[in-house]
Amino acid sequence: MESCTAFGLLCLLFAVTASVAVKYEPNWASLDARPLPPWFDEAKVGIFLHWGVFSVPAFESAWFWYYWHNKQQDYMNFIKENYPPDFTYADFAPQFDASFYDPDYWADIFEDSGAKYVVLVTKHHEGFTLWPSNHSWNWNAGDVGPKRDLLGELATAVRKKKDIHFGVYHSLFEFYNPLFLQDQQNHYSTQDFVKSKTMPELYELINNYKPEILWSDGDWMAPDTYWNSTHFLAWLYNESPVKDYIVTNDRWGQGLYCKHGGYWNCKDKYNPGKVLPHKWENAMTIDRKAWTYRRAITDQDVLSLHEILTFLAETVSCGGNLLMNVGPNKDGRIIPIFEERLRSFGAWMKTNGEAIYKSHPWHTQQDNATIGTWYTMRKSENITAVYAIVLSWPVDNTLKLLAPVTQTSTVIEMLGMPGKELKYSKGINGTIDIAFPTVAPNQLPSTDAWVLKMTNLKNQNVYKRPDFVDQANVVPLDLRPKP
Repeated sequence: MESCTAFGLLCLLFAVTASVAVKYEPNWASLDARPLPPWFDEAKVGIFLHWGVFSVPAFESAWFWYYWHNKQQDYMNFIKENYPPDFTYADFAPQFDASFYDPDYWADIFEDSGAKYVVLVTKHHEGFTLWPSNHSWNWNAGDVGPKRDLLGELATAVRKKKDIHFGVYHSLFEFYNPLFLQDQQNHYSTQDFVKSKTMPELYELINNYKPEILWSDGDWMAPDTYWNSTHFLAWLYNESPVKDYIVTNDRWGQGLYCKHGGYWNCKDKYNPGKVLPHKWENAMTIDRKAWTYRRAITDQDVLSLHEILTFLAETVSCGGNLLMNVGPNKDGRIIPIFEERLRSFGAWMKTNGEAIYKSHPWHTQQDNATIGTWYTMRKSENITAVYAIVLSWPVDNTLKLLAPVTQTSTVIEMLGMPGKELKYSKGINGTIDIAFPTVAPNQLPSTDAWVLKMTNLKNQNVYKRPDFVDQANVVPLDLRPKP
C-alpha cells in the first residue's frame, strides 16, 4: 500500500485496471487481495454522523431501545419521568422530525472542517432507515417522522463539494426484528432475516446511492457465513456500480475484525500507537461520552481542539485515518459546540494540512526526546519533507528532537510562518535543538499544536512501509503522560 500511495497516478491506474481485470472470489483470501483505492489512504480525515430515532430521547446512547427493553434502571426511570405508561419505542419515530435539517449547511460545515469523507449512519441496530427503503416498511424516514429521504439529500449536498467523498454506515442486525430473533433462536442455521432484510437493504443502498464507503457494523452477532458477507463483497468488487472506488471496513462477521476487509476499524476508538501491516481507521467521538446527541451534554464533555489534534497526530503518524463522530439532534441540527470544534479543526488544517493529507508514516512515529511530538512524511517529485507535529510548546522555546538527522542543507520552518527558517544546533545526547519563534501569541499560526516542516534531512528517505512493523521507537499510548 505504501508504494501505492507513493506513486499516485501509477497506483490509481493499477488499482482501476486490477479491479477490471481481476474477478474476486467469495472467500477472504481473494477479497483481501483487492488493492485499496488510493483516495482513502490519502484522505486521512472523515466525519461520522450517528443520527436516528435514538436522537429523540437523546439519552445516553444509540442503544436506548436495548437498555430500556432490558430494564436498565436509568433508562426505566427516564421513561417513567418523561412519557406515559403505554409508551413504546416506535412512538419516538414521529418525533424524529428533522424540521431544521439543512443538508447543504451540513456540507458547508464538513467542507470547512477539512474532512475528505463523510459517513452517515443510515441504519443503526434499531432498524430505522434514513432512506425510504422498500425493505423497512413503515420504519423508515420516508414513511414516518421527517417523511424525507435524509440519506439522499445529504449525498447530493456533499457531492456538490469538490473534494469530499460520501459513505454510508449500515448495521447487519437489528435488535428486535422478529426474523432476526428467529434466526438467532435457530443458532443461525436459518437465514430468513439476511435474505429478506440485510442483503436487500445493502443492494438497495449501493445501487441507489452509490456510496464510496460502506461502513459495516453489527457483525459480531453471527459468523460471516450467516451474513453471506463474502458473496456480497464479491458482487461489490466485481459487478456493483461502485466496484472501482468503494472501500469497506472489517466488520463482516464474528471474529473477523482486524483480520479481513478493505481497511480495519478493529474496535471503536481504536488507536494502536504503532504502524500496522494494513490500512486502519480510528473512529472516535468528539463527545467523549457518546456517539449520539445527548440532551445532558455539557461543554466539559466535548473534546477540546487540542485533544482532537492529539488524536489526529497519533493516528496519522501511524498510518491511520481519523473518523470524527458528532451526533445531530432530532431536529437535524449539528449543535453549535460540535460545529465550532469542526470549523476550528478545519482552520488548523488549512495551515497544517500538508503534514496530514497524502502523508506516510516515517521511520519514527513519536520522538522519544519530547513526548508529544509525532512525525509524518510526504514524498513528491520535487521534494521530500518530514513533518513534526508538536502538541506542547517547548520549555524555554527550544524543541529537542532525536529522530531527525540534519546536514548543512537542512531547512526547518514552522507551517503558517512562511519565509522564517528556524535556527537549530546540535544538542547533548544526540538531539537537535530547534529554536521556536519568539513572537506574540497572536502572531503564531495556532495555540493548540504546531507543525515543523523539515527538508533535506540526512535520513529523510528512511520511512516505514505499512507491511513492516518496527516498534523500537513507539511508546505505548496507555503509558504516555498526558500533554
